[in-house]
Amino acid sequence: MEIWALVMFAVAMAALLLGYPVAFTLGAVALLFGSIGLGIDFFSLLPLRIWGVMTNFTLLAVPLFVFMGVVLEKSGLAEELLETMAMLCGRLRGGLAFSVILVGALLAATTGVVGATVVTMGVIALPAMLKHGYSPALATGTIATAGTLGQVIPPSIVLILLADVIGVPIGSLFMAAVIPGSMLILLYTAYLGTKAWLDPASAPAVQPSDGQPIAARVLKSLVPPFVLIIAVLGSIFFGIASPTESAAIGGAGAIVLAAAHRRLSLNNLQLAALQTMKLTTMVFTILIGATAFGLVFKGMGGDRLVHEIFIGLPGHKWGFIFVSQMVIFVLGFFLDFVEICFIVVPILTPIATFLGLDLLWFALLIAVNLQTSFLTPPFGFSLFYLKAVAPDSIKIQQIYRGVIPFVAIQLATLGMIVAFPQIANWLPRMMDRMSGLTP
Repeated sequence: MEIWALVMFAVAMAALLLGYPVAFTLGAVALLFGSIGLGIDFFSLLPLRIWGVMTNFTLLAVPLFVFMGVVLEKSGLAEELLETMAMLCGRLRGGLAFSVILVGALLAATTGVVGATVVTMGVIALPAMLKHGYSPALATGTIATAGTLGQVIPPSIVLILLADVIGVPIGSLFMAAVIPGSMLILLYTAYLGTKAWLDPASAPAVQPSDGQPIAARVLKSLVPPFVLIIAVLGSIFFGIASPTESAAIGGAGAIVLAAAHRRLSLNNLQLAALQTMKLTTMVFTILIGATAFGLVFKGMGGDRLVHEIFIGLPGHKWGFIFVSQMVIFVLGFFLDFVEICFIVVPILTPIATFLGLDLLWFALLIAVNLQTSFLTPPFGFSLFYLKAVAPDSIKIQQIYRGVIPFVAIQLATLGMIVAFPQIANWLPRMMDRMSGLTP
């Protein structure tokens, strides 16, 4: 029976790689193998599982944060941020690339939606970078990478999903992601600065083309997103609001910012609501399919077999960490992060618990690892988003070459978090002490 559970897993992976819809593939494979191996009566447990998913108050943060991101995308915030940062940094070698990374970080902290960030910056920043003589590979790699910061920097949809699947507090996982996210920004900037110094022609300095007062631009473009970040994340970190309540604050704040930019219209709100509904429906439909798949997989004893395999690895917990992260990294070449969250992570979490691993640290390792799935060929979604809006002169091979150094930086950061768990744990523990939760 355990072997059939692994066969079911292999069939599901093969179907996904052939391009079948994720949610329906998982559900259909589960129904087929479950009916044959366990009997149709076994699925009497499934409605209760689905009801638990749909009534999960924590997951309500997903549509709220998605709505916040989509509204901000349509408010013109990204365009003004890029223009302002280009005025601040453009005189430096690699200044436009620095601007893209910093704006990506700000948008990540205010939206958490990767696709919207990559497309927006691809439309706005890529033509400007190419016009000023930037290397196509460097320009596209920078933009694709900046968009993926929304995976790690809170509020991130992947962090919310991981927190729910693994069973750790969302607020603590948000706090744990702050230092690694900041490390990534610094390492990206250091790489770009080094590249511009060694190869000035690939990232030349740019002279600003307008004489608008910089102070007014900064006040208008940078201060509002900072206020929204403080309102959303600060309310979580200091225990003022739950993550779901802070997501509601973020949605209301996004509407206020859109109104301030004079982009708040009934049409924009309808488009934002429609896109939010599509993204949320996709996530929850996949979650329901994954719930059925996980129920059958465990019913067949697949979790016990995987447990025995991982426990038997050399190196005990370090062997498990290495192999599990390698599996997630390789699957990221072919599968979306939502699929990995709902299929693979529930299998690995009980093993991590058995080995006595800090689940908060383990969740953050997976989050940083999943970030690379947006950049790794052949199915890196950021690469596809960017190619869709890039000029015809940009080839997909140039985008692939451009992201390789950034993937290496992400893997190096993952290695540092493995070697030094306090990178993830220090801030949550400090906030717990400040709140009196721990001595």
